[in-house]
Amino acid sequence: MLAGAVCAAAVAALTAVPAQAHQRPHWDMKDTGVTDVRFRGLAAVSRHTAWVAGTRGTVLRTTDGGGTWRDVSPPGAGALEFRDVEAFDARRAVALSIGEGEASRVYRTDDGGATWTESFRNTDARAFYDCLTFFDRSHGLAVSDPVDGRFRILSTSDGGRSWTVLPNRGMPAAQDGEAGFAASGQCLVPAGPKDVWLATGGAARARVLHSADRGRTWTATDAPIPAGDPARGVFALAFRDRAHGLAVGGDFRPEQDSPKAAARTADAGRTWGPADRPPPAYRSGVAWLPHSRTAALAVGPTGTDLTTDSGRTWRTVDTGSYDTVDCTPDLGCWAAGEQGRVARLEH
Repeated sequence: MLAGAVCAAAVAALTAVPAQAHQRPHWDMKDTGVTDVRFRGLAAVSRHTAWVAGTRGTVLRTTDGGGTWRDVSPPGAGALEFRDVEAFDARRAVALSIGEGEASRVYRTDDGGATWTESFRNTDARAFYDCLTFFDRSHGLAVSDPVDGRFRILSTSDGGRSWTVLPNRGMPAAQDGEAGFAASGQCLVPAGPKDVWLATGGAARARVLHSADRGRTWTATDAPIPAGDPARGVFALAFRDRAHGLAVGGDFRPEQDSPKAAARTADAGRTWGPADRPPPAYRSGVAWLPHSRTAALAVGPTGTDLTTDSGRTWRTVDTGSYDTVDCTPDLGCWAAGEQGRVARLEH
């Protein structure tokens, strides 16, 4: 009861609109020791423990709230681009590298990154894996851009130790040019034991696909986010339960405006409505604040935005560059991005 009261009070303080600027929610930068790596993969375990994964085959881990970081990169992975990492705790994690053909790989560690096992290597030159997610400690999925006209889904039931390509009979046909964005590790997200959503772009219409059976059958719904160009679409999703979700994206090119780059759903993604006041620019990551039914954060290269009304309106609370964001039940919200940037949210 006391822990719940403390969490509720902390969320209330975080989402309030205080008079003093220094009291507003802000990112506390953590020194990762690297400046030449872009971290688009992020797995927050708690306020103390987090994993980040990025360019140059780099994976880092902290267990002291970002005070120190340990380089736990898989040996021989220096040429790979890690774009997603999912962690079960401080010792067990699964990381995805992206790219055409054999550049798309999955690694798993059970000892905090001291050793890694390569559990999947893509051998189809037509496939390009973008994102990875887990329903629980055993069941997970990864998604590739369309192959033979349909998104390809990879499945595991043993925590990422082995993987199987699922049949594509239950996957709707892809649009011309449609793909996922490997921008934040949030183009494929779950809620509960079986529901999962896939964000797309690059085609005439931005879409969100939903599966209620762990990726075997899917339905597709248009999202009111700019599309019609390979650089536009839905980049990230977040669901706080099976019904309520947020979508963010836009146009990732810095010289292009991104109006209407956020949407929301209250019916498991069957319909999506645009934000009344969206973030002012492209956003690549989004996360619900823990223990709140209405508050969430969106991040991108030009700033961080906060909503306190379930995605109807957003206001900018920080102008630093971040690509991805993730939160934990103990109010540990982390963000990561370019130039080795990692931060934890404070209020």
